[in-house]
Amino acid sequence: MGIFPGIILIFLRVKFATAAVIVSGHQKSATVSHEMSGLNWKPFVYGGLASIVAEFGTFPVDLTKTRLQVQGQSIDVRFKEIKYRGMFHALFRIYKEEGVLGLYSGIAPALLRQASYGTIKIGIYQSLKRLFVDRLEDETLLINMICGVVSGVISSTIANPTDVLKIRMQAQGSLFQGSMIGSFIDIYRQEGTKGLWRGVVPTAQRAAIVVGVELPVYDITKKHLILSGVMGDTILTHFVSSFTCGLAGALASNPVDVVRTRMMNQRAIVGHVDLYKGTLDGILKMWKHEGFFALYKGFWPNWLRLGPWNIIFFITYEQLKRLQI
Repeated sequence: MGIFPGIILIFLRVKFATAAVIVSGHQKSATVSHEMSGLNWKPFVYGGLASIVAEFGTFPVDLTKTRLQVQGQSIDVRFKEIKYRGMFHALFRIYKEEGVLGLYSGIAPALLRQASYGTIKIGIYQSLKRLFVDRLEDETLLINMICGVVSGVISSTIANPTDVLKIRMQAQGSLFQGSMIGSFIDIYRQEGTKGLWRGVVPTAQRAAIVVGVELPVYDITKKHLILSGVMGDTILTHFVSSFTCGLAGALASNPVDVVRTRMMNQRAIVGHVDLYKGTLDGILKMWKHEGFFALYKGFWPNWLRLGPWNIIFFITYEQLKRLQI
């Protein structure tokens, strides 16, 4: 119950809505029909490409966020030590101890994740929006939030195994052994399918929050900047809108992100009980053992990553949209 029945219900509604659009299609102009058909594949391809570019450009910051979030766990002796004092200290120490390659520990599954997650997320989001509205001025925050939540849950659930491997490679750094494919197989053999989808619930919850906040905030900010006449549809508008949505996404998602990171990093061992049984359990235990601000561990690298990540992503995406293909 919960997430997946909701997704099925939404898909059924989307299917009926699509059928209604087809039936009434003769009432729409040929121009609108052409635009609708042109949106079928472009958001998927452009979203994936822009996600890969943004991920590669901001990955070292994401690495420091993961290291900061997993340290200081009083109930997990492996990560009990407070090794890093902050983002810049973590960047410097990782570079000093592990080299440049250490700053990109987990980059392969991260890029694979964006190739799948980013492609599905943007493609579904833009496609769902087109079922509700045809014009920029008709978009509303509620419609965009619903589309964002649905696309975030679906895409993050599908891409979860790549996220698990990325988190473990980032957390363990040079101690992590094996290739990407071999590591997937190793996780499956030792932990089963459950291991590959470890932390999928908080991942889907985080994605619902992040995508349900970031994409609508970007679209609504861009819409008002353009329609108010303050700015045109320019790179500056895309910059301001993406900066705003990055801050909003970081504030909303950080507590769930910390729990998700720790749940993905905990390894199933015979006779071992998982430290966190779920998102709420993780939040309550962290608050109890480490204090409220533990929920915002890694916030600065989280924001400093989401900010540049969104800026790079949306500027790249907007430029790709202008290609005459």
